[in-house]
Amino acid sequence: MLKFLHIENIAVIERSDTEFAEGFNVLTGETGAGKSILIDSINAVLGERTSKELIRAGCDSAEVSAVFGNFDDTAVKTLSELGFSPDEDGNIVIRRRLSVSGKGIIKLNGIPVTATQLRDIGKNLINIHGQHDSQALLDSEKHIFYIDALADNSELINEYYQEFRYLNKVRKELEASQIDEEEKQRQTDLLKYQINELESADIKKGELAELKCKAQIAKNYQTVVEALSKADTALNGNDDFSGASALISSAQKELYSLKDGKWNALAEKTADVLSDLTDIGAEIRDFLDNVEYSELDINNINERLDLLERLMLKYGNSEEEMLDFLTSAKVRLEELDFSDRRISQLSDLLDKSTDRLVELGEKLTLSRKKAAAEFEKKVCDILSYLNMPDVRFTVSMQKGRYTKRGCDNIEFLISANRGENVKPLSKIASGGELSRVMLAIKSVLLDKDPVGTMIFDEIDTGISGYTAGKVGIQLKKVAKNRQVICVTHLAQIAAMADEHLLIEKSTEGGRTFTQVKPLKYEERVGEIARIMSGTQLTENLYKSAKELLDRSKTDDNL
Repeated sequence: MLKFLHIENIAVIERSDTEFAEGFNVLTGETGAGKSILIDSINAVLGERTSKELIRAGCDSAEVSAVFGNFDDTAVKTLSELGFSPDEDGNIVIRRRLSVSGKGIIKLNGIPVTATQLRDIGKNLINIHGQHDSQALLDSEKHIFYIDALADNSELINEYYQEFRYLNKVRKELEASQIDEEEKQRQTDLLKYQINELESADIKKGELAELKCKAQIAKNYQTVVEALSKADTALNGNDDFSGASALISSAQKELYSLKDGKWNALAEKTADVLSDLTDIGAEIRDFLDNVEYSELDINNINERLDLLERLMLKYGNSEEEMLDFLTSAKVRLEELDFSDRRISQLSDLLDKSTDRLVELGEKLTLSRKKAAAEFEKKVCDILSYLNMPDVRFTVSMQKGRYTKRGCDNIEFLISANRGENVKPLSKIASGGELSRVMLAIKSVLLDKDPVGTMIFDEIDTGISGYTAGKVGIQLKKVAKNRQVICVTHLAQIAAMADEHLLIEKSTEGGRTFTQVKPLKYEERVGEIARIMSGTQLTENLYKSAKELLDRSKTDDNL
């Protein structure tokens, strides 16, 4: 429950400290006194989006702090999951600071938190019900959520949704696999041709570079052989004359024969030259003796090069890319061969998933029908009590297409007057009727909502007199098991409160100030009298207000 609210520099509120009691709290005050600002401040401390316009004029920052306590297990679990826990007094303190610069600060028990974390925590602390909730009743697509809440369908909906997702996954895979037979045959023929062409080519990595080298050798082979043969003769000689190697060897011997250091040194140098010539001659001879080179066929080499280059235009820029294409083509061909079996498997999976989805959908429908009957009766009983004695409230359930929430189209229908057919809420419900329908629904779902504090803003729209008294009593009933805070303009509702808070506006030094203060008995009588009339208080008004307040303490309906 909300125990304490501190507001500083929010709109017309310079500073306000408000304590809230257990049970039924009401907030009253003249129009424009700042009741909506109080609700905006509570929204801010729950992590909702705020605007810099909320900061009091002339101030650089504003602050809202709230103390919460008396948590249920759900709220404690949520806090724990986010790494927080109540302090030694069983409370948490949320402090939110707003700045005109846009750099706000949010802290929970002194530890910084994000607005997203705060919203996750806040939805387990307070539910705020305003005119937008009543207007939401006009959207029939949201009616299913009320029935599911009463039926406790969360686990069943989750199970159904998982099957729904799986079915759609299988269906998409099946659709992707089911290409038409003509297209399948075309792809199969093409892949077989490509695989055959590449396999027949017997491509090997590095072959292209090797072929280019051989082509260059083959192209110049005769010229090279003639030149190398002459070089070999020059080095090694023939039958007619000695070659360079023999002549240098002879020169070396003559130099050594002089037995002189100077000439012997020159002989050593000729040994180095002779060694180099021997190596050169051996390399030349290796080439001339190589049969492979002599048998190179330039035409065959060029034909192979032409084949590889032609294939590269179709399948890749290198041997590696062409071989990768071959591997991919084989995999794709295998997939096409396997597709018939896979389609059969997927079709079977789809049938089984469809049966399972229908089964779960029927379970949801049965659960909703049972909850809808209970919902209709309870809502009608409360609406009858809220001065709608001839009301007929029904839950229309029609089977529709399967969506992520089942196959049920649910809409609330109502007839507020005897003799009229039930129609959608949006067709006939007035503002006052919508407020009472919303209150009735919230009352029915009370046990399904673990949140400890409920705030009703503008719940009294469109009602007055006897009906207002009934609404006040119903709010008092709701407050027996949780804290209720209600902003109201009606004396009948204000008189039912356990704690009455007055929001007052005053002007001082050309500035507007708003205060929130709890009212004692006599002050409550005066405020209720003001609400009843709005004009100057008279003794009769005061007596009427006192009687209304006293009677609320002994109402038999409670």
